[in-house]
Amino acid sequence: MPRFARLAFTPAVKALQEQFGSRAAYARVERAGDAPDVIGPDETAFLSERDSFYMASVGAQGWPYIQHRGGPPGFVRVLDAHTLGFADYRGNKQYISAGNVSENDRVALIFVDYPNRARLKVLAHASVITRETDAATLDRLVVPGHGAKVERGFVLRVEGFDWNCPQHITPRFTEAEVDTAMRPMVSELHTLRAENRALREELARLKRSPV
Repeated sequence: MPRFARLAFTPAVKALQEQFGSRAAYARVERAGDAPDVIGPDETAFLSERDSFYMASVGAQGWPYIQHRGGPPGFVRVLDAHTLGFADYRGNKQYISAGNVSENDRVALIFVDYPNRARLKVLAHASVITRETDAATLDRLVVPGHGAKVERGFVLRVEGFDWNCPQHITPRFTEAEVDTAMRPMVSELHTLRAENRALREELARLKRSPV
């Protein structure tokens, strides 16, 4: 977080931290260094399980734009200790994020693990690649077996990131996660139904048998 803090904690932010009592703790974090934060094993593992995130960019008129991005788990690739990337699939053809980063390459991303109430915030410089400009990197962003058409790729040079606290994250579960959690109960239900059916059949047989 050291680099993240230096980028995100503007004078106005620091003034509020001072006012509300958190400035001293965050000042110690800022003193840890100014080099870009390094993507480590924890971040890599976390990103390998994410199937969506939100990315904010800023347009020429100064308006921020937040876009949801989704794909198979792990579609955001860790290219090296300072670089992320993801394939840009064909969508509604508005191209707002791509247009924004062509003029201002600063972006912010947030990844959320709702079941485990964890989130990772990232500040990065974004660039857009195509098969014509960087086919080798684009190939690294393609998810095998995913049928969506890849139009381009986004490469993100990470400047800083921060693991956010779990407060106020409401747990939510995907259909696949619910199916996995329910599988033992569904199996037990089928077993109980089979046993119940067998008992009913046995009871009916006993009723038909002469005393």
